[in-house]
Amino acid sequence: MTFTKNHIISALHNQLELPKTKSTELVESLLEIIKRTLENGEDVLISGFGKFSVKRKNERRGRNPQTGEDLVLGSRRVVTFRCSPVLRDKINREG
Repeated sequence: MTFTKNHIISALHNQLELPKTKSTELVESLLEIIKRTLENGEDVLISGFGKFSVKRKNERRGRNPQTGEDLVLGSRRVVTFRCSPVLRDKINREG
């Protein structure tokens, strides 16, 4: 099962006993701050969780898998995520 934005809002609502509207505002505000920061090309580091970074991908040759036709994929920016060692240890902990 995928943990969605609505799951996060419900968890905040239940754990912090905040009204659902306030929980929604908090999550939406946090995500908007992260999006804006990444749009500006800045990294977002959340200690104990990980780091979101914007990387530039150069133009490259590709192929349409349906037709086999060669094409050129333009340069673009992509968001990458690097997990913190703390989170990695928690994920890989056995038991």
